[in-house]
Amino acid sequence: MRAALLALLSLSLAACGAAGLPPLPLDRISARFPPPGLASTGPVNVILVDALTRLPLHRAELVAPDGHATPASAIDVNPSPGFTAYQAAAAHPYGGEFAGIGPRQQLLPTPAGAAPQSESRLLEMHSTAAITVPDPVAYGHDWRRYRIRLTFGTPPAPLESIAIAAPAPPPG
Repeated sequence: MRAALLALLSLSLAACGAAGLPPLPLDRISARFPPPGLASTGPVNVILVDALTRLPLHRAELVAPDGHATPASAIDVNPSPGFTAYQAAAAHPYGGEFAGIGPRQQLLPTPAGAAPQSESRLLEMHSTAAITVPDPVAYGHDWRRYRIRLTFGTPPAPLESIAIAAPAPPPG
């Protein structure tokens, strides 16, 4: 049993070494149109791209069927997204009473044994990009042939590029 596990581990390490780093996970990359808001007066023509990967997003482009590429107007990278959780001080006699929280209630659900304040970090990068559709009418007629080309990495290191399908246009 142990020999089989060692053989499987060595095969997977050899595969990673032969091909370089593992490919970017496509299930963590999405493109969508934002939902129409109350303040919007016209059609929404911005595609939002979200990526949770090991590399930062370097470039994002909407590629038309004729090959014309429209670059993203904004790219934002959060290198280590996280959040802070707080726990009410249950032993303090007046702690939560003034805030309307009982003495044994918590402000946020936290894992058992957590400190009164704990911080969690994700060891991946969250990248977002906004791409303005140059011709919404043409996009609406032929959106299935459009692609979004994404390039990840930080020069001078090698960059990795992938292409994903463009999202369906919003109804309306």
